[in-house]
Amino acid sequence: MILNILKDRPTKLFIGITAFFVCNALIAESIGTKLFSMEKVFGLHPVNFTLFGQSGMSFVLTCGVLLWPLEFVITDIVNEYYGPKAVRRISITAIILISYAFLMYFLSIGIPPADVWLQSSAKQGVSNIQDSYNAVFGQNMRIIIGSLVAFFVSQLVDVTIFHKIKKITGDKHLWLRATGSTLVSQIVDSYIVLFIAFAGIFSWQLILAIGLMNYIYKFVMAIILTPVIYFVEHRIEKYVGKETAHKMKQAAMGKESE
Repeated sequence: MILNILKDRPTKLFIGITAFFVCNALIAESIGTKLFSMEKVFGLHPVNFTLFGQSGMSFVLTCGVLLWPLEFVITDIVNEYYGPKAVRRISITAIILISYAFLMYFLSIGIPPADVWLQSSAKQGVSNIQDSYNAVFGQNMRIIIGSLVAFFVSQLVDVTIFHKIKKITGDKHLWLRATGSTLVSQIVDSYIVLFIAFAGIFSWQLILAIGLMNYIYKFVMAIILTPVIYFVEHRIEKYVGKETAHKMKQAAMGKESE
C-alpha cells in the first residue's frame, strides 16, 4: 500500500504541500514575537501619520506577517487542485501541531536551566539567557489563541469565497479567485487576532488603526504574489501531467472528470 502512495504523484504532492504549509505556519507563529519597522527595511525613516484618531502610526509589523501571505497562496493552490475538504484538513492539522509546539515551549520554559548554560551565555554577553528564552518562547496566551482562531476562520472564509468565484469563472481567471479570496480573508485574519488579543487593553480606535496598517501590507503582498500562483500551477501540471491536473481540478469542484 505504501508503495502505491509513493508512486501516486498527486498524493505525494499533497503530502509535500501539507508539510510546507504546517512548517511555514509554525515558523510564522514562532517568530511573531519580534516587531520590525517596514520603513527601516528600505532605509527610510518611520512615517508618522494619524489614523482613526491615533497619531504616530507607522508600519510596525511582526516578523510572522512575512510568512503568512504564503499560507494563503498554498490555500488557494490546495483549493484549486484538492478542494475545500483538503484545505480544512491541512488547516486543522496545522492548528493541532502549532498548539502542540507551543505546549512544548511552555513546558520547556518551566524546566530549571543548567548552570553551565547560564554561565556560557553570560560570557557571550547575555546576562540572563533564561529570561531571554522566556521572552521569546513565552508568548501571551491571548495572542496565541487569537492567532489560531484568526487563522482557522480566515482559511474557511478564503475557501468559501474562492469556490464561489470559481463556480462563476470556471477554470478561467485563477488570479481573480485567488487574489479576491485572499484579500477578503486577510481582513478577517487581521482583525480577529487583534480583537481577541488586545480587546480591553487597546482602544478600539487603536485596534482598527493597527489592523489597517497590517492589512495594507497583506494587500500589497497578495497582489505581488499573484504570479507565484501561476508559476506553481505550471509546475504542478508539469509534475502530474495536464490530464491528471484537469481531473484534479474537476474533482476539487465535485465534478466528474470530462
